[in-house]
Amino acid sequence: MSSDLPFVEYACEQMSGAGAITFRKMFGEYAIYCDGKVVALVCDNRLFVKPTAAGRDLAWQLAEAPPYQGAKPYLVVGEELDDREWLSKLIRVTARELPQPKERRPGRH
Repeated sequence: MSSDLPFVEYACEQMSGAGAITFRKMFGEYAIYCDGKVVALVCDNRLFVKPTAAGRDLAWQLAEAPPYQGAKPYLVVGEELDDREWLSKLIRVTARELPQPKERRPGRH
């Protein structure tokens, strides 16, 4: 089952206090970016945040589960999605710990 665009837009709006939030559709699901870094995935209308030390400290109450078969566990955001301030803080601390994305070089032909 793929995720609904209104759910993705709501999740992005809720975390908008973290920085520049964007999303991109990938394989029927969505990757969510904060300031150019992938910080979360939306799969089956559930928000999965990349685990970091600071994120786990802040979100100690969240369960962890893989967003799709074969993936590593992510933090699973449930009803906390409705807490805009808390979610923005989680995304902000997560983004700070993640490395800058590597620059893509043009493909060879």
